[in-house]
Amino acid sequence: MRLTITVILFLSCFNAFAAEVLTSTTQLHTSNQVQSSKVQPLLEAEEKVNKVLDLLHQMASDANFDEYFSLYSDNAVFIGTDASEVWTISVFKAYAQPHFSKGRGWTYIPHSRHIYFSNNRDVAWFDERLDNDSLGLTRGTGVLILENNEWKVSQYHLTIPIPNALADSVAEQIKSHREKGQ
Repeated sequence: MRLTITVILFLSCFNAFAAEVLTSTTQLHTSNQVQSSKVQPLLEAEEKVNKVLDLLHQMASDANFDEYFSLYSDNAVFIGTDASEVWTISVFKAYAQPHFSKGRGWTYIPHSRHIYFSNNRDVAWFDERLDNDSLGLTRGTGVLILENNEWKVSQYHLTIPIPNALADSVAEQIKSHREKGQ
């Protein structure tokens, strides 16, 4: 009798466990289907953002004013390497126009890039490592927004990464430069 009760309890527990495993597996499978259905649009969005950023660098290198600035949003901000360079798009255009009109753009070659997206995928932010003949290793960071189904650069920030071992020396040079009023 005890053996029968033990077997019945075991089978009852096993059935409950099996039902739980089956439910969990079904939920996991459903969750994976949902996740995989989100991956494709994410990959497409990442590809589109990469194309915009690659085109941005190419148009700057080609000194193609119209195409270059068509990649920015109407209220974009460009932040350059100098602390004074925080420019609205109209100020940035005024800076770039004389250079581009003479066929002198700037060439930054991307070597690595990370792109991140908001949950609803209408905002992307990135960081990228770039090489420039004059400045060497640089970093670009920024934000793109989805406007009318097109990705537009809303902010671009160009920096020169400083190795930690050189930071104190560079900071001292900047301090001295500022004290001289330059």
